[in-house]
Parts: sequence; structure tokens; C-alpha cells
Amino acid sequence: METTVNTWYCAVPVATVWTSPESVRVIDEPGTANPVRLTEWLEKLPYEPRLDLCDGNRIQTQLLFGEPVIVEDVQGDWAKIIAVWQSSTKDERGYPGWVPLAQLKEAEPIHATGFARVIAGKAQLWKVDGSPCVVIPFNSILPYIGESGGHLRVCAPDGEALLLKQDTELAPSVHQFKKEQPSVAVDKGLAFLDLPYIWGGMSSYGYDCSGFTYSMLKACGHSIPRDGGDQASVGEEIPLDNQSLWKKGDLLFFADNEGKASIRHVGFYFGDGLLLHSHSTGKSVEVMKLAGTKLEKELCAVRRYGVTKEGKI
Repeated sequence: METTVNTWYCAVPVATVWTSPESVRVIDEPGTANPVRLTEWLEKLPYEPRLDLCDGNRIQTQLLFGEPVIVEDVQGDWAKIIAVWQSSTKDERGYPGWVPLAQLKEAEPIHATGFARVIAGKAQLWKVDGSPCVVIPFNSILPYIGESGGHLRVCAPDGEALLLKQDTELAPSVHQFKKEQPSVAVDKGLAFLDLPYIWGGMSSYGYDCSGFTYSMLKACGHSIPRDGGDQASVGEEIPLDNQSLWKKGDLLFFADNEGKASIRHVGFYFGDGLLLHSHSTGKSVEVMKLAGTKLEKELCAVRRYGVTKEGKI
């Protein structure tokens, strides 16, 4: 008799992946609950506790609604997980960390027609009776099983649901969404100008620097590692000292000690000497001029993804 192995999925719009259960503070409760109160958590998080998410090594990454994970262990109210869609040198299977068990849902494997990805900044998910369910973020991917008027029928962790067609794009598998030039990732990133930075952020509620580059390239059909240091180890190397060879959509990497230390920051080359990036705690997604800045001196690598030498994907 064949045994069915269930898969676990993110059951809230955004689940934060913590370094350990002990990483969570009292002030973080809205972000660890189900229903998650993400906006409340982020809006009420003062600068110092927000900075401590990074300096205290509290957060690893985030999961989007419906994202599958491997659950390695359950300890009380917490699950030790691997985020299999997020490539990392921390684990060959994906990105590791801890998530509140209440924010995950175990379900049988789904046999779907294809997959729907959210292309709106945020999209309303509807129950099949037409009542509103939850709001899910940009880049959420759910199995697609059919159509109903102006909606797509999708499989959410809690069962069948509906998404507006206009908020989605379709592909036969999670690896076969339309591939677009990396320059389009920059155009998509402009939709998030002034969105506040959050360490570990992977959603349209807030990105960190590498979460921003990862997510915008993902929205263009390209898969790159989750973290900046790993992102710099792949892709086509572009000469640092010849800006005329840089193209819109290339990733620029930065390191302390004038580029000699470990990579600490990444952003998109916008063209004309400009950088599009999710800046740092207390700041937001922005376009900035590189010349004359500290970042100009810290530039340590330029990489290009998803484009052949002939300029074709």
C-alpha cells in the first residue's frame, strides 16, 4: 500500500522565520499569531527593537501564503522548517529556521492544473461563497484548479478559494512562469518605492535588501539564492571598473572595509549611475545616486542573471 506523505504550507499571509523560538520578544506577538497581525506588528515596532531583529540575529527570512516547507521537528508550539523555495548555502534543501506551528498547515499533495502567482502588490483571497478571506502579498503562488467568472479557483492551505484573474498570472509549474529581462525586475521594484525596510523581509509588507532583489527577479521568472552573499556567487560576473558595461537589472553588491569584508548589501543597477534598493532599518526602498556616497566605495561585485551574452533569456 502506497503511503502519502503530507506537505506543510504557510497558512498566513506572511510567516516570519525566526532563528529560534527564543528569538521572539513580547513585542513580536502580533507577528507570530494566527491570524497574523503583520501591519500592527510592523507599525508599532520602534526603531531600536526593529534594528535588533538584525543585530540580535532574531530573523532569518519569511514565507509567503501557500509556500511549502519541510517540517523537520516540532517542539511545543514551534516547528523547525526548511523553506524549500529559498535557495541557501545554510542547507542544500533550502532556508532553515523556526516558525510558529499555528502559522503552518499540513495538507495532502495537490494535483493542480497549474499555478497562479499574485502580480498585484496585495490581493484579496475570497472564499468560494464570495465572502472575503485574507489579503495575500505580491509573489504568493497557489495551485490553480480552474476558473469561475472573473476569478481563478485556487488551492489555499485551508481549502479551495478564489482570486481575481486581474491580480494573477498563470504557469504550468512553479518553474515555468514567463521569464522577463532583469530590467523588468527594476520596473516592478519601482512599485514598492518608500516601502519601509524590515530585516528578513520577503513580502510587499516590507523587504530587506536581498529579499527585494530575490523577490523582484522571482517576479520575472528567475530563481536566485535568498541571501546577498549567495546571490553574488552565481550569475555572470560583470567588470566592476567599467560602469559602461553595467545594465539595468544587474545586481550591485557592497561590503564593509571599502569592499574587502563580507557582503552586507545588494541592490539593482537602475542605469545612469543610480541604485534601486531596500536601504536599511529606518529607511525605505529608494533610488539613489551612487557617486560620492559610502556605498560607492564599498562596491565589491556586479552580477547579471537570466540573460545570455546575446541578450536573450
